[in-house]
Amino acid sequence: MILADKIIALRKRAGWSQEELAQQLGVTRQSVSKWEGAQSVPDMDKVLQMSRLFGVSTDYLLKDELEEAEALPTEEPSLYRVTMEQAADYLALRRAAAPRVALGTFLCIISPAALLLLSGMSEDARFAIRGDAAAGVGLCALLVLVAAAVALFITSGAKSKAYAFLEKELFETEYGVTGMVKERKRAFASTATRLNVIGTVLCILSVLPLFACMGFRASDLAYIAAVCALLVLVGLGCIAFVYAGVITGAMDKLLEEGDYTRARKAKSGILTAASVCYWLG
Repeated sequence: MILADKIIALRKRAGWSQEELAQQLGVTRQSVSKWEGAQSVPDMDKVLQMSRLFGVSTDYLLKDELEEAEALPTEEPSLYRVTMEQAADYLALRRAAAPRVALGTFLCIISPAALLLLSGMSEDARFAIRGDAAAGVGLCALLVLVAAAVALFITSGAKSKAYAFLEKELFETEYGVTGMVKERKRAFASTATRLNVIGTVLCILSVLPLFACMGFRASDLAYIAAVCALLVLVGLGCIAFVYAGVITGAMDKLLEEGDYTRARKAKSGILTAASVCYWLG
């Protein structure tokens, strides 16, 4: 079996079209067509990429003769195939979860604000607040906000738990899934950019209240209020970051791009195994 025939067999086994394989390898569909027609030979870099994508050795791809039993490795379990319906369902779940995760992040960031503000007020004679009462109420407020945030994180994650394998395991997609996800990512790109710009601006401007206090020689309570304002502005900025990140991350998982490429997944598995061995040792 020559290389051209092997590429055809492995591509069909993965359920990919020539165009989808070309997208995975970063080449044109015409290049894949020429390889499969034995009109040209892929360079070594592309051979290495194909060996990782298809789960075969480079020796198998480059060797001209191979026993039929070795042609396609059967001892390895087949990859989970993500259908169009599953991909659309996962994207819908993550889009619905994005505002909840963003809100949870905001609550975590601002959770110390009440404690800081009440502690400052307890030290000001204008407010009849005891220090222990301020600390108690502030800590209760902090715990309530953190608990609400954790509840949002858990419920958001539970709804998409069935798709947890997308983050760490290898999988393949049904024909058309890649194109659909890429189109949605292109459509969301301008929104993601706008949200990231808003988040960055808010985080930069968050220090303005502190600078204002420095300029006007404000009281200690004013400084504490400025810190609380800083936390709120940073929290609002993180809402923009997280909202965009959750939706973009979901699409990257399905496309196996960004932080979820197959190479990164392999490294993650090695690091996890190493960590387990370390702690067991």
